[in-house]
Amino acid sequence: MARSALVLGGGGVTGVAWELGLIAGLAEAGVDLTTADLVVGTSAGSVVAAQITSGTALEELYARQLAGYGAESPARLGLGTMLSLVWASLTSRNPKRARARMGALALATRTMPESSRRAIFESRLPSHEWPDQRLLVTAVDALSGEFVTFDRDSGVSLVDAVAASCAVPGVWPPATVNGRRYVDGGMRSPVNADLAVGHERVVVLAPVTASFPGSTRVAAQIAALRKAATVVLVTPDRLTAKAIGRNMLDPARRAPAARAGRRQANDVASQIAAVWSR
Repeated sequence: MARSALVLGGGGVTGVAWELGLIAGLAEAGVDLTTADLVVGTSAGSVVAAQITSGTALEELYARQLAGYGAESPARLGLGTMLSLVWASLTSRNPKRARARMGALALATRTMPESSRRAIFESRLPSHEWPDQRLLVTAVDALSGEFVTFDRDSGVSLVDAVAASCAVPGVWPPATVNGRRYVDGGMRSPVNADLAVGHERVVVLAPVTASFPGSTRVAAQIAALRKAATVVLVTPDRLTAKAIGRNMLDPARRAPAARAGRRQANDVASQIAAVWSR
């Protein structure tokens, strides 16, 4: 059995910031999560996963979250889009078919140009090369609803993999990868923690735990992992939730979310250290 896995869930630009703040704060406390044998990234978590496995210093990555957000514009997962996604997930008992309906919504929605969206990820990732460390990036095929994972052996570039994993239906354009269109890996699960099966020690950082009806629920994934592994799940506390605010896609909330993650690291460091150092 492999030893350690770090699972990074989705949660928008504030999720990226919170996770990086948390990871940087934990490293400062002597708990280095970047040494994980496996790193799993979904949506925002895929950005963080690619960044922390790039060899870039955590303090540098954290400092970037405190800086301005440049040309990035605020976005919002509106009520209408959310209701459409929930409806798509409710109209089929088959999870794959439900995800295909979410994909159809994404394909039919007019958003920013795909090339412009991809350029954002080119600028966000310190390295465009897959790391030697085992990294899995999740996504969903927009046409078939099939859940997929990308890694260094998939024949997919790291930038394309992350762009696909972050393609929130109805907000951002589906990402084209080798002729296929993909949407956010969070359409299957906010964290996809079950990909860490087979590891003895698992830390899950989940900015969001709520899932669409019919999706794989975080609680069920954690419970299944705990049958054979020691698992710690960390979610935003009350102060972090306040720092993030109501719109996780607003880059203006990035710095407060990063600081909140760093503060929260102090509260969970001993709990995570007890697992990570085994």
